[in-house]
Amino acid sequence: MKMEGIKKVMILDSRENGSSSSSADGKPPNPLSTTPGYRRSFSGPGDVGDSSSIKKSLVRHPSLVRTRMSDASVEPTLNPEDYKAEFVPFIRSGAWADMGVRGSMEDVFIRADSFVHDYGGKNPIEGPGAFYAVFDGHGGKHAADFACYHLPRFIFEDNDFPMEIERVIAAAFAHTDSAFAEACTLDADLASGTTALAALVIGSSLVVANAGDCRAVLCRRGKAIEMSRDHKPICMRERKRIEASGGYVYDGYLNGQLNVARAIGDWHMDGLKHEDGGPLSCEPEFMTTKLTEEDEFLIIGCDGIWDVFMSQNAVDFARRKLQEHNDPVLCSKDLVNEALKRKSGDNLSAVVVCFQSQPPPNLVVPRGRVQRSISAEGLKELQSFLDGLET
Repeated sequence: MKMEGIKKVMILDSRENGSSSSSADGKPPNPLSTTPGYRRSFSGPGDVGDSSSIKKSLVRHPSLVRTRMSDASVEPTLNPEDYKAEFVPFIRSGAWADMGVRGSMEDVFIRADSFVHDYGGKNPIEGPGAFYAVFDGHGGKHAADFACYHLPRFIFEDNDFPMEIERVIAAAFAHTDSAFAEACTLDADLASGTTALAALVIGSSLVVANAGDCRAVLCRRGKAIEMSRDHKPICMRERKRIEASGGYVYDGYLNGQLNVARAIGDWHMDGLKHEDGGPLSCEPEFMTTKLTEEDEFLIIGCDGIWDVFMSQNAVDFARRKLQEHNDPVLCSKDLVNEALKRKSGDNLSAVVVCFQSQPPPNLVVPRGRVQRSISAEGLKELQSFLDGLET
């Protein structure tokens, strides 16, 4: 199947949004540079695929060899046979973002319909290969910019990608977190944090890695399938992990400071992270599924979307819009605009990934036989009525 050109957009301005026809305009800038903002799309073979420029941009930390992955769900099971399936998704995507009522924009997203074209890779894959991510910054957007720039390269430059995909992604989250910690020691003004959700399509496999409260929802023939779990401190599993790591939850906040239980960065906040761990974890949680003909599209959004949309509600809304115009860019914009109408109080970012070339079909629900029965009380009343007629 012929793949469309790479589509990747990083949003740093409140009204700059991705379309399905991005033009090439050079390398993505380093978030540690003095440039105050950037927005880039790239598709040229000499851009992000240049290995020499990538190696210079990576920041690695000696402690990475001791990274602990105790709680990460690691399933290195994507073998070459997994990529060969009867259903081959037809990848189309769009994205939209808005600053909303906030005074600044701290969301960033990545939209790459062909990660091989965008980032390269050391091992070949068969079939589609796409990468999408959303980063929701807090306390500033430096951590979100940093993760957006480095996380995909830590993934795609790993020799074991995609054979050991979940181990590679878990390590990339940890590498990004450690590298950002080192960057903050060089420049204290970078201190901030970000949630991170990444979704990869490799052949017919969908892999979602999440650390934080962004959310990915799959539409499977009109039904919402949640592909991530919100990591809030009040969730029982997260609360147990936090308390086992020496932290606590106060008024719904981790150590009374943060309303997410997992994030990249936040090294400047007392008691949340240290070299051997801490109550604030950067380890992603994984969910994986095999795409079939029933899978129509995927919605990825920051928590500003999910504050006003239930998962099924968002799927129903997006499905109607795709039936109207079949455009994932307009669909993502529709989601953001609807969230604004519903008075979301946060930055808003949405990515919509379609797996079919045609719009979602109308669902015809067969009418089953309706069985009716009369209760004993009803029979008694009916008998009394008939008796009354006889008299």
